[in-house]
Amino acid sequence: MRTAAGPPPLAIGDVDLADNDRFTDGDLPWRMFDVLRREDPVHWQPEPAPNSGFWAVTRHADIVRVDRDPDTFTSERFTNLEEVDEDYIALRRSLLETDGMRHRAMRLILQKRFTPRAVATYEDFLRGLTARTLDAALPKGTFDFVREVSADFPINVLARMLDVPEGDTQQLIDWGNRIIGNTDPDYADVLLESAESERYRDLPFRSPASLEVFAYGRELAAARRGGRGDDLVTTLVNSSPRDGVPLSPTDFDNYFLLLVVAGNETTRHAISHSMLALIEHPEERAKLVADPSLIPGAVEECLRWASPVYHFRRTATRDVELGGKLIRKGDKVVLWFASGNRDEDVFPDPYRFDVTRENIDHVTFGKGSPHFCLGNSLARLEMRIMFEELLPRLAGIRLDGEVRRVRSNFVNGIKELPVTVTLV
Repeated sequence: MRTAAGPPPLAIGDVDLADNDRFTDGDLPWRMFDVLRREDPVHWQPEPAPNSGFWAVTRHADIVRVDRDPDTFTSERFTNLEEVDEDYIALRRSLLETDGMRHRAMRLILQKRFTPRAVATYEDFLRGLTARTLDAALPKGTFDFVREVSADFPINVLARMLDVPEGDTQQLIDWGNRIIGNTDPDYADVLLESAESERYRDLPFRSPASLEVFAYGRELAAARRGGRGDDLVTTLVNSSPRDGVPLSPTDFDNYFLLLVVAGNETTRHAISHSMLALIEHPEERAKLVADPSLIPGAVEECLRWASPVYHFRRTATRDVELGGKLIRKGDKVVLWFASGNRDEDVFPDPYRFDVTRENIDHVTFGKGSPHFCLGNSLARLEMRIMFEELLPRLAGIRLDGEVRRVRSNFVNGIKELPVTVTLV
């Protein structure tokens, strides 16, 4: 079997997962992950003050172990690298930062809306939306694939599920960029590393854009309270969690913001990375054109390859051994899902992009975790339909400029993907 060379080796002394600048280079993150998996798979990573450092978990098996054990590795102390005071944790707590019965109760409010059966009802809408997106983008010949396709498509799906005007989609994209891109000067109102961000420490991602999202969500909630619609906002404001604890106004704010961000950013970046992989591996793209029945399986390889979220953090609730290291109660434990998706012990020849790869045990959505991505079925459907509709239209596609990446060690994002296409 043909093998694909991974990125050039890196010395372990050159690893710094806390440095966001290192994540704008297409190869460097993978070089850091590779050396850690090989030499120090549970690695202590120092951080600049005021943070105190974290354990970087980079092997697939260890990632799965930690993710499945919320009693030992909790999300309630926060899921990003930022170390947040107790009062601010309470203000900023979302579904992501909740464990146990409360997490299950909050998740169940919307879970039925994201089952495979439920999202399958969107297929006709998605095909029509995809066609409209491609009809607008492809005749331009040369364009930014992120702006014209991979950002436009999922945000319109989200707008449909929230039942908000199509005219609001660009605002939703902007909010997602500003919030998730809080370490990228092209996106952030206030950079997370800056002293000014202290003014916003009670807001998700310390982003002033969160206030705008809150205001927008509250206006929708006020209009739909007591209503009978089937959109996500109506469901949220008129549901009673099964644990008997109503959603507080803060709960609603943070839940709504999570929908706006997660419903946009992750699928967008997964589509962008997948398209880049298909451009760089034309022989794999040709297989999908020749046999479209391969596309559903290829989506799983694309999700492994894309890894749109680099990491999520947990916090140890007790002293525990992991990978031969003693982790102390209160230590941050960071699961590098992107690294797990290149683990040689799980994925033979992991740097070979192979649309016919089988048994793809990726951790992109989590694996057997209580925090398994709620929107995984929708993301898979969106990606499948996008490539079923897009690939038959292309006689060719090539890069037409620099691929620019988001400056972030959290989201593995592409912010510009300039392409030139020729049509069938």
